[in-house]
Amino acid sequence: MDLRNEAMEKERGMTRNAFKAIARGGCALASALIWLGIATVAPTRAAQVEAPYRLTKSVPLGPGEKWDLVTFDPDAERAYVAHGDHVTVVDTGKGEVVGNVGPISGKTQGIAIVPGGARGYTDDSKRGVAIAFDLRSLKPVRDIAAKPDADAIVYEPVTRHVFVINADSGSVTVIDPASDSAMATIDVGSGLEGGVSDGKGDIFVNGVEKNEIVRIDARTDKVVVRWAMPDCERPHGLAMDTETRRLFATCVNQIMVVMDADNGTTVARLPIGRFSDGAAFDPVRKLAFSSNGDGTLTVIREKDPEHFDPLATVPTQLGARTMAIDPRSGRLFLVAAKVEKVTPSTTPGGRPSISYVPGSLQLLYFDPAT
Repeated sequence: MDLRNEAMEKERGMTRNAFKAIARGGCALASALIWLGIATVAPTRAAQVEAPYRLTKSVPLGPGEKWDLVTFDPDAERAYVAHGDHVTVVDTGKGEVVGNVGPISGKTQGIAIVPGGARGYTDDSKRGVAIAFDLRSLKPVRDIAAKPDADAIVYEPVTRHVFVINADSGSVTVIDPASDSAMATIDVGSGLEGGVSDGKGDIFVNGVEKNEIVRIDARTDKVVVRWAMPDCERPHGLAMDTETRRLFATCVNQIMVVMDADNGTTVARLPIGRFSDGAAFDPVRKLAFSSNGDGTLTVIREKDPEHFDPLATVPTQLGARTMAIDPRSGRLFLVAAKVEKVTPSTTPGGRPSISYVPGSLQLLYFDPAT
Protein backbone atom coordinates (compact mmCIF):
# COMPACT_ATOMS: atom_id res chain seq x y z
CA MET A 1 0.00 0.00 0.00
CA ASP A 2 1.56 3.37 -1.03
CA LEU A 3 1.63 6.42 1.23
CA ARG A 4 -1.39 8.13 -0.28
CA ASN A 5 -3.58 5.01 -0.13
CA GLU A 6 -2.42 4.30 3.40
CA ALA A 7 -3.34 7.81 4.54
CA MET A 8 -6.74 7.58 2.83
CA GLU A 9 -7.47 4.22 4.42
CA LYS A 10 -6.49 5.61 7.81
CA GLU A 11 -8.85 8.56 7.40
CA ARG A 12 -11.69 6.26 6.28
CA GLY A 13 -11.21 4.24 9.45
CA MET A 14 -11.40 7.37 11.61
CA THR A 15 -14.54 8.47 9.78
CA ARG A 16 -16.23 5.09 10.36
CA ASN A 17 -15.50 5.39 14.07
CA ALA A 18 -16.90 8.91 14.08
CA PHE A 19 -20.15 7.75 12.51
CA LYS A 20 -20.41 5.10 15.21
CA ALA A 21 -20.00 7.83 17.82
CA ILE A 22 -22.87 9.80 16.27
CA ALA A 23 -25.05 6.68 16.19
CA ARG A 24 -24.48 6.42 19.94
CA GLY A 25 -25.73 9.96 20.42
CA GLY A 26 -22.94 12.22 19.06
CA CYS A 27 -23.47 15.95 18.68
CA ALA A 28 -24.00 18.24 15.68
CA LEU A 29 -20.36 19.24 15.81
CA ALA A 30 -19.36 15.65 15.13
CA SER A 31 -21.51 15.67 12.00
CA ALA A 32 -19.95 18.93 10.85
CA LEU A 33 -16.45 17.58 11.35
CA ILE A 34 -17.15 14.48 9.29
CA TRP A 35 -18.74 16.54 6.54
CA LEU A 36 -15.57 18.67 6.51
CA GLY A 37 -13.34 15.63 6.41
CA ILE A 38 -11.98 16.33 9.89
CA ALA A 39 -12.77 12.97 11.46
CA THR A 40 -11.50 13.42 15.00
CA VAL A 41 -14.53 12.63 17.12
CA ALA A 42 -13.23 9.22 18.10
CA PRO A 43 -9.70 7.79 18.03
CA THR A 44 -8.79 4.92 15.78
CA ARG A 45 -8.52 1.43 17.26
CA ALA A 46 -4.73 1.67 16.92
CA ALA A 47 -4.68 4.88 18.93
CA GLN A 48 -6.87 3.30 21.60
CA VAL A 49 -4.50 0.35 21.90
CA GLU A 50 -1.19 2.21 21.84
CA ALA A 51 -2.04 5.61 23.39
CA PRO A 52 1.62 6.56 23.93
CA TYR A 53 0.56 10.05 25.12
CA ARG A 54 -2.27 11.13 27.35
CA LEU A 55 -3.77 14.46 28.34
CA THR A 56 -2.70 15.06 31.95
CA LYS A 57 -3.48 18.73 32.57
CA SER A 58 -5.02 21.85 31.07
CA VAL A 59 -4.27 25.42 32.13
CA PRO A 60 -6.77 28.21 31.31
CA LEU A 61 -5.02 31.06 29.49
CA GLY A 62 -7.57 33.82 29.94
CA PRO A 63 -9.55 35.95 27.49
CA GLY A 64 -8.93 35.85 23.77
CA GLU A 65 -9.30 32.85 21.47
CA LYS A 66 -6.68 33.81 18.88
CA TRP A 67 -3.32 32.11 19.27
CA ASP A 68 -0.29 31.01 17.31
CA LEU A 69 3.05 29.51 18.31
CA VAL A 70 4.09 28.20 21.73
CA THR A 71 7.66 28.07 23.08
CA PHE A 72 8.97 26.19 26.12
CA ASP A 73 11.90 27.45 28.21
CA PRO A 74 13.37 24.37 29.95
CA ASP A 75 15.59 26.42 32.27
CA ALA A 76 12.74 28.41 33.81
CA GLU A 77 10.10 25.72 33.14
CA ARG A 78 7.84 28.27 31.48
CA ALA A 79 5.65 28.05 28.39
CA TYR A 80 5.13 31.18 26.30
CA VAL A 81 1.98 31.27 24.17
CA ALA A 82 1.47 33.83 21.39
CA HIS A 83 -2.04 34.85 22.40
CA GLY A 84 -3.53 37.44 20.06
CA ASP A 85 -2.28 40.88 21.15
CA HIS A 86 -0.12 39.49 23.97
CA VAL A 87 2.01 36.55 25.08
CA THR A 88 0.67 34.49 27.98
CA VAL A 89 3.33 33.01 30.26
CA VAL A 90 2.69 29.79 32.18
CA ASP A 91 4.70 28.29 35.04
CA THR A 92 4.41 24.72 33.80
CA GLY A 93 5.45 23.16 37.11
CA LYS A 94 2.74 24.97 39.07
CA GLY A 95 0.30 24.87 36.18
CA GLU A 96 -0.67 28.52 36.43
CA VAL A 97 -0.40 31.74 34.44
CA VAL A 98 2.29 34.01 35.89
CA GLY A 99 1.84 37.00 33.62
CA ASN A 100 1.57 38.42 30.13
CA VAL A 101 3.84 40.24 27.71
CA GLY A 102 1.87 43.14 26.27
CA PRO A 103 -0.73 43.91 25.11
CA ILE A 104 0.74 45.13 21.86
CA SER A 105 -1.05 47.00 19.10
CA GLY A 106 -1.05 44.10 16.64
CA LYS A 107 -0.75 40.31 16.75
CA THR A 108 1.97 38.15 18.27
CA GLN A 109 3.10 35.02 16.42
CA GLY A 110 6.50 33.72 17.54
CA ILE A 111 8.58 33.68 20.73
CA ALA A 112 12.24 32.95 21.46
CA ILE A 113 14.07 32.92 24.79
CA VAL A 114 17.79 33.64 25.15
CA PRO A 115 19.18 30.93 27.46
CA GLY A 116 20.95 32.31 30.52
CA GLY A 117 20.00 35.84 29.57
CA ALA A 118 17.49 38.44 30.60
CA ARG A 119 15.71 38.74 27.28
CA GLY A 120 12.90 37.13 25.41
CA TYR A 121 11.59 38.11 21.99
CA THR A 122 8.18 38.12 20.38
CA ASP A 123 6.86 40.01 17.38
CA ASP A 124 4.03 42.07 15.99
CA SER A 125 3.15 40.67 12.59
CA LYS A 126 1.02 43.66 11.62
CA ARG A 127 3.64 46.31 12.35
CA GLY A 128 6.54 44.16 11.19
CA VAL A 129 8.60 44.51 14.35
CA ALA A 130 10.25 42.24 16.89
CA ILE A 131 9.69 43.06 20.55
CA ALA A 132 12.37 42.52 23.18
CA PHE A 133 10.97 41.89 26.66
CA ASP A 134 12.42 41.43 30.13
CA LEU A 135 12.16 37.84 31.36
CA ARG A 136 11.60 38.86 34.99
CA SER A 137 9.09 41.67 34.68
CA LEU A 138 7.72 40.49 31.30
CA LYS A 139 7.59 44.14 30.27
CA PRO A 140 8.40 45.07 26.65
CA VAL A 141 11.76 46.79 26.45
CA ARG A 142 12.23 47.78 22.82
CA ASP A 143 10.72 47.50 19.36
CA ILE A 144 13.18 46.29 16.73
CA ALA A 145 12.45 46.82 13.05
CA ALA A 146 11.79 43.60 11.14
CA LYS A 147 9.49 43.12 8.13
CA PRO A 148 5.72 42.69 7.64
CA ASP A 149 4.32 39.34 8.83
CA ALA A 150 7.11 38.76 11.36
CA ASP A 151 6.30 35.20 12.40
CA ALA A 152 8.38 32.37 13.89
CA ILE A 153 11.52 33.25 15.88
CA VAL A 154 14.59 31.01 16.31
CA TYR A 155 17.47 31.39 18.77
CA GLU A 156 20.87 30.22 17.45
CA PRO A 157 23.35 29.22 20.22
CA VAL A 158 26.68 29.48 18.35
CA THR A 159 26.28 33.13 17.35
CA ARG A 160 23.83 33.84 20.20
CA HIS A 161 21.70 35.68 17.68
CA VAL A 162 17.94 35.69 17.26
CA PHE A 163 16.41 35.07 13.83
CA VAL A 164 12.96 36.50 13.09
CA ILE A 165 11.30 34.77 10.13
CA ASN A 166 9.25 37.33 8.20
CA ALA A 167 6.86 34.89 6.54
CA ASP A 168 5.08 36.73 3.73
CA SER A 169 8.00 39.14 3.28
CA GLY A 170 10.31 36.22 2.44
CA SER A 171 13.12 37.44 4.66
CA VAL A 172 14.83 36.82 8.00
CA THR A 173 15.80 39.60 10.42
CA VAL A 174 18.90 38.91 12.54
CA ILE A 175 18.96 40.42 16.04
CA ASP A 176 21.91 40.79 18.39
CA PRO A 177 20.53 40.39 21.96
CA ALA A 178 23.61 42.16 23.35
CA SER A 179 22.38 45.44 21.85
CA ASP A 180 18.71 44.60 21.14
CA SER A 181 19.23 45.75 17.57
CA ALA A 182 18.80 44.35 14.07
CA MET A 183 22.18 43.61 12.54
CA ALA A 184 21.19 42.06 9.20
CA THR A 185 18.30 41.16 6.94
CA ILE A 186 18.55 37.95 4.91
CA ASP A 187 16.50 38.18 1.71
CA VAL A 188 15.27 34.69 0.85
CA GLY A 189 12.93 35.90 -1.87
CA SER A 190 9.87 33.74 -1.25
CA GLY A 191 7.36 32.99 1.51
CA LEU A 192 8.61 31.27 4.66
CA GLU A 193 7.25 29.43 7.69
CA GLY A 194 8.81 27.64 10.69
CA GLY A 195 12.52 27.30 11.37
CA VAL A 196 14.95 25.37 13.56
CA SER A 197 18.61 25.61 14.63
CA ASP A 198 20.98 22.67 14.42
CA GLY A 199 22.99 24.02 17.37
CA LYS A 200 26.13 24.16 15.22
CA GLY A 201 25.71 27.44 13.39
CA ASP A 202 23.05 26.71 10.78
CA ILE A 203 19.39 27.68 10.63
CA PHE A 204 16.89 25.70 8.55
CA VAL A 205 13.65 27.37 7.41
CA ASN A 206 10.60 26.00 5.64
CA GLY A 207 10.15 27.63 2.24
CA VAL A 208 6.37 27.49 2.21
CA GLU A 209 5.95 29.19 -1.15
CA LYS A 210 8.39 27.03 -3.12
CA ASN A 211 8.02 23.79 -1.13
CA GLU A 212 11.63 23.70 -0.01
CA ILE A 213 13.96 23.88 2.97
CA VAL A 214 16.33 26.84 3.07
CA ARG A 215 19.67 26.43 4.87
CA ILE A 216 21.17 29.63 6.34
CA ASP A 217 24.69 30.04 7.72
CA ALA A 218 24.15 31.97 10.97
CA ARG A 219 27.78 33.12 11.04
CA THR A 220 27.63 34.86 7.67
CA ASP A 221 23.85 35.50 7.53
CA LYS A 222 23.76 34.04 4.04
CA VAL A 223 21.54 31.47 2.34
CA VAL A 224 23.78 28.45 1.72
CA VAL A 225 21.48 26.17 -0.24
CA ARG A 226 17.83 25.42 -1.03
CA TRP A 227 16.57 21.86 -1.07
CA ALA A 228 13.37 21.08 -2.94
CA MET A 229 10.64 18.91 -1.42
CA PRO A 230 8.53 18.07 -4.48
CA ASP A 231 6.20 15.78 -2.53
CA CYS A 232 5.52 18.39 0.15
CA GLU A 233 2.88 21.07 -0.28
CA ARG A 234 3.37 24.23 1.81
CA PRO A 235 5.57 23.02 4.69
CA HIS A 236 4.71 24.63 8.05
CA GLY A 237 6.16 22.80 11.06
CA LEU A 238 9.87 21.99 11.25
CA ALA A 239 11.83 20.01 13.87
CA MET A 240 15.23 18.31 13.98
CA ASP A 241 17.12 15.42 15.48
CA THR A 242 20.45 17.22 15.86
CA GLU A 243 22.24 13.95 16.66
CA THR A 244 21.31 12.08 13.47
CA ARG A 245 21.00 15.30 11.42
CA ARG A 246 17.43 14.61 10.35
CA LEU A 247 14.88 17.34 9.62
CA PHE A 248 11.13 16.75 9.99
CA ALA A 249 8.92 19.03 7.87
CA THR A 250 5.13 18.82 8.14
CA CYS A 251 3.19 19.55 4.97
CA VAL A 252 -0.42 20.56 4.33
CA ASN A 253 -0.95 17.58 2.01
CA GLN A 254 -0.81 15.32 5.08
CA ILE A 255 2.75 14.08 4.90
CA MET A 256 5.90 14.54 6.94
CA VAL A 257 9.10 14.73 4.94
CA VAL A 258 12.26 13.49 6.68
CA MET A 259 15.35 15.10 5.17
CA ASP A 260 19.10 14.65 5.62
CA ALA A 261 20.29 18.04 6.93
CA ASP A 262 23.73 17.64 5.39
CA ASN A 263 22.85 16.92 1.77
CA GLY A 264 19.11 17.56 1.38
CA THR A 265 18.25 13.97 0.50
CA THR A 266 14.68 12.94 1.30
CA VAL A 267 14.95 9.95 3.63
CA ALA A 268 11.27 9.20 4.26
CA ARG A 269 7.71 10.37 3.65
CA LEU A 270 5.12 9.59 6.33
CA PRO A 271 1.37 10.22 6.72
CA ILE A 272 0.20 12.85 9.23
CA GLY A 273 -3.08 14.58 10.07
CA ARG A 274 -4.64 17.62 8.43
CA PHE A 275 -3.80 21.30 8.95
CA SER A 276 -0.46 20.74 10.66
CA ASP A 277 1.23 23.93 11.81
CA GLY A 278 3.79 22.53 14.23
CA ALA A 279 6.45 19.87 14.67
CA ALA A 280 8.66 18.70 17.53
CA PHE A 281 11.29 16.07 18.23
CA ASP A 282 11.98 14.13 21.44
CA PRO A 283 15.74 13.46 21.56
CA VAL A 284 15.43 10.97 24.42
CA ARG A 285 12.68 8.74 23.01
CA LYS A 286 13.60 9.40 19.37
CA LEU A 287 10.08 10.43 18.40
CA ALA A 288 8.94 13.08 15.92
CA PHE A 289 5.55 14.79 16.22
CA SER A 290 3.11 16.70 14.06
CA SER A 291 0.42 18.77 15.78
CA ASN A 292 -2.59 18.81 13.49
CA GLY A 293 -5.45 21.28 13.47
CA ASP A 294 -7.86 18.40 12.81
CA GLY A 295 -7.53 17.42 16.48
CA THR A 296 -4.82 14.79 16.23
CA LEU A 297 -1.19 14.38 17.19
CA THR A 298 0.87 12.22 14.83
CA VAL A 299 3.69 10.30 16.52
CA ILE A 300 6.56 9.00 14.36
CA ARG A 301 9.26 6.66 15.67
CA GLU A 302 12.86 7.01 14.49
CA LYS A 303 14.20 3.45 14.46
CA ASP A 304 17.53 4.60 13.05
CA PRO A 305 18.61 7.47 10.78
CA GLU A 306 17.24 5.70 7.70
CA HIS A 307 14.03 4.11 9.00
CA PHE A 308 10.91 5.72 10.44
CA ASP A 309 7.55 4.24 11.42
CA PRO A 310 4.16 5.79 12.24
CA LEU A 311 3.66 4.92 15.91
CA ALA A 312 0.22 6.36 16.73
CA THR A 313 -2.43 8.97 16.08
CA VAL A 314 -3.38 10.53 19.42
CA PRO A 315 -6.65 12.49 19.73
CA THR A 316 -6.08 16.03 21.01
CA GLN A 317 -8.51 18.90 20.42
CA LEU A 318 -9.79 20.57 17.26
CA GLY A 319 -7.54 23.52 16.41
CA ALA A 320 -4.52 22.31 18.42
CA ARG A 321 -2.17 22.90 15.51
CA THR A 322 0.96 24.29 17.23
CA MET A 323 3.17 22.72 19.88
CA ALA A 324 6.33 22.76 21.99
CA ILE A 325 8.21 20.04 23.85
CA ASP A 326 10.07 19.70 27.14
CA PRO A 327 13.13 17.85 25.80
CA ARG A 328 13.93 16.31 29.19
CA SER A 329 10.57 14.88 30.24
CA GLY A 330 9.09 14.48 26.76
CA ARG A 331 5.99 16.44 27.80
CA LEU A 332 4.20 18.11 24.90
CA PHE A 333 2.42 21.45 25.13
CA LEU A 334 -0.44 22.19 22.73
CA VAL A 335 -2.87 25.11 22.63
CA ALA A 336 -6.57 24.96 21.80
CA ALA A 337 -9.96 26.44 22.68
CA LYS A 338 -13.39 24.83 22.84
CA VAL A 339 -15.16 24.82 19.48
CA GLU A 340 -18.39 26.76 19.12
CA LYS A 341 -18.97 26.63 15.35
CA VAL A 342 -17.23 25.22 12.27
CA THR A 343 -17.63 26.87 8.86
CA PRO A 344 -16.15 24.97 5.89
CA SER A 345 -13.60 26.66 3.68
CA THR A 346 -14.72 27.85 0.25
CA THR A 347 -11.34 26.71 -1.09
CA PRO A 348 -11.04 22.96 -1.79
CA GLY A 349 -8.81 21.45 0.90
CA GLY A 350 -8.61 24.78 2.73
CA ARG A 351 -8.62 25.18 6.50
CA PRO A 352 -12.15 25.64 7.87
CA SER A 353 -13.14 28.73 9.82
CA ILE A 354 -13.69 27.87 13.47
CA SER A 355 -15.25 30.05 16.15
CA TYR A 356 -14.50 29.26 19.76
CA VAL A 357 -16.21 29.56 23.13
CA PRO A 358 -15.12 32.87 24.70
CA GLY A 359 -12.54 32.49 27.45
CA SER A 360 -11.90 28.80 26.72
CA LEU A 361 -8.29 28.91 25.47
CA GLN A 362 -6.08 26.41 27.30
CA LEU A 363 -2.55 25.09 27.39
CA LEU A 364 -2.79 21.29 27.14
CA TYR A 365 -0.21 18.95 28.67
CA PHE A 366 0.33 15.64 26.91
CA ASP A 367 2.69 13.32 28.78
CA PRO A 368 4.31 10.05 27.69
CA ALA A 369 2.24 7.11 28.93
CA THR A 370 5.40 5.29 30.05
